[in-house]
Amino acid sequence: MNIAFIPVRGGSKSIPLKNIKPIHGEPLVYWTVRAACECKDIDKVYVVTDSDEIADVVKAFRDRKERGFGKLEVVGRTAESATDTASTEFAMLEFAKKYDFDNIVLIQATSPLLMKSDLEKGFDIFKEELVDSVLSVVRQKRFNWNIDDFGYAYPENYDFFNRPRRQDFDGYFVENGAFYITSRTLLLKSKNRISGNIKVIEMNEDSFFEIDELSDWVIAENLMQKHYKKCSKKISEIRMFLTDCDGCLTDAGMYYSEKGDELKKFNTHDGMGFALLRERGIITGIITSEKVELNQRRAKKMKLDILEEGCQDKLEVVERLCQKYQVNLENLVYIGDDVNDLEVIKNVGYSCCPSDALPIIKKHVDYITTAKGGEGVIREVVEKLIDE
Repeated sequence: MNIAFIPVRGGSKSIPLKNIKPIHGEPLVYWTVRAACECKDIDKVYVVTDSDEIADVVKAFRDRKERGFGKLEVVGRTAESATDTASTEFAMLEFAKKYDFDNIVLIQATSPLLMKSDLEKGFDIFKEELVDSVLSVVRQKRFNWNIDDFGYAYPENYDFFNRPRRQDFDGYFVENGAFYITSRTLLLKSKNRISGNIKVIEMNEDSFFEIDELSDWVIAENLMQKHYKKCSKKISEIRMFLTDCDGCLTDAGMYYSEKGDELKKFNTHDGMGFALLRERGIITGIITSEKVELNQRRAKKMKLDILEEGCQDKLEVVERLCQKYQVNLENLVYIGDDVNDLEVIKNVGYSCCPSDALPIIKKHVDYITTAKGGEGVIREVVEKLIDE
C-alpha cells in the first residue's frame, strides 16, 4: 500500500496557522491534499497534525467527493514531534512505527503548486528496478560562485571565459521540498526520508517557491493565479481542439538512429486525451509547419480529424478549417509553444501552452500546463476542460 504523509503543525511562528490560511480561495493545505487524493498511485492520504483547528478544516475536505477525498484521514501527532526543533523525520518515524504500509510519500503542505501528475511521474520512477527513493527538484539556470580560504571568488558551475547562453545551459537541480518517496522498510532502517539508490522528478520551475515567510505567500498567490486560472469555456462550448506538434505533442527534441532515421518521442496519455474529446464529438487535429511521415503516422493512430502540414501562416489555416467545419474561433481550443503559434493563440476562444514554451507565448495564453512538451500536455488541458 502506498500512503501520503502530510505533516502540518499548528505552531508556525512566521505565519500563524499558515496551513489553513486561505490562498487562491482555499486553505493552503487543501492544494497538496487534493493532489495526493487525485493521484492514482496513492491508496491513503494521512494529514498528521497537533492542532484541533487544522484537523477540523481538513476533515471537512472529505465532503468533496468529486475530488476523491474519500482517501483522506486526519490523525494526531505528539507534541514532541510538533516542536520548532523536531525534524520531519521524527514525525515520519513516529507514524511508521504505529501504522502499516509499504511505501510513503512525504508531501509538504507549503508546496501548493504540486499536481497529481507530478506525484504520478514520481511513482513511475519509483517503480523502476533498483530505485529506492525519489525526490522532487527544479532546474535552476544560475551561475554559482563561492569563496576560497583566501577570500577569492571562483565559479562553481561554469567557465566565465566561455559563458554559455541561458538556453544552452543545462543548469543544475535544486530540491523544491514538494515530495519525497521511499519505502517503510528503508525509512525505519535509515531514519531518513530518502536513502539507497535515489532518482529525481523534475517539476515546473515555479514550484521552487515554498511558503515560509509572508513574502513567499505573495509570490505563491500570484503563481497560483496563473496556474489555476479558471477556464473561460465549458466543454459543451468547444467544437474544435487543435495543437501544434513539436514542443507540444513532443519534447521538441530531434533524435536520430544510427541509420540516420529521424525519431520523435510522443506521450501515450495524449492519445487518451484526444479520445476523450472524440467521445464528446469535438473535432481534433494537428497544425504544424513540418511535413514528415512520423506526424502522419501519429495522427492516424490517434484517429485525428485534421492534420495540416507545412503551414507557414497558421492563423490562415485555422480560419479556413473553421469555415470548412462551420466552427467559430470562439469555440476553438489551441495549444502552441513558439512564435509561429502566436497569432492563432491571440484569436481563438481558449489558448494553452506547455510550461517550457517561449516567454512571449506564456504571456498571451489563457492556461499554462504544469507539463512540459511531450509530457502529456494535451491530456492535462483536456482534463482541465472536463473538470471545469
